[in-house]
Amino acid sequence: MKLFKPIYERTLGWAGHRYAERFLAGVSFIEAFILPTMPEIMLAPMTLAQPQKWARFATISLICSTLGSIIGYAMGHYGYELAQPLLVKFGWLPTIERYIADLRGLGPWGVFWLLVGGGFLPIPMKFIAWASGVVGVPMPAFLAAMFVGRAKRVYLLCGLIRLGGERAEKALHTWIELIGWVLVALIVLIVIYFKFIH
Repeated sequence: MKLFKPIYERTLGWAGHRYAERFLAGVSFIEAFILPTMPEIMLAPMTLAQPQKWARFATISLICSTLGSIIGYAMGHYGYELAQPLLVKFGWLPTIERYIADLRGLGPWGVFWLLVGGGFLPIPMKFIAWASGVVGVPMPAFLAAMFVGRAKRVYLLCGLIRLGGERAEKALHTWIELIGWVLVALIVLIVIYFKFIH
């Protein structure tokens, strides 16, 4: 079943639109708390089409995704209590509360470095935003970590596309389906590890 390639091809169409930057801003904002696709799939074709604007595109995505992560934080912070009956039903609440206690024990700077490192993992930033809200990470540390974590992703991608040109975009187009499913598999394995093994 093809899932990621059709999404990618649709975003290719958006990337060529005269309102592409607005689409990028909207996708980056919404993805930070709920959308299942990543803004990076718009950044690649937009950077390829106008390589001289690579830093501008990365900056738009960075600012909007950081703002969107505040909503993700609020969803975790205020939605956790609402979700507790469901977590009790599945037997997940004690484990989640243990992780929350561990994270709180790290202190603001410990959590900051954990969140910054999360940008290197195949975990969507929205999950990190939700978890930060549940734990109650101090807002300055959270925003700084989200900014740094996302910045290294978007600037690296746009910079590589700028340097790699059309060959880099073609490679992404060819392998996007495999990349997408590998990331899904890694996320599932991480969940299984923390739920049943760790």
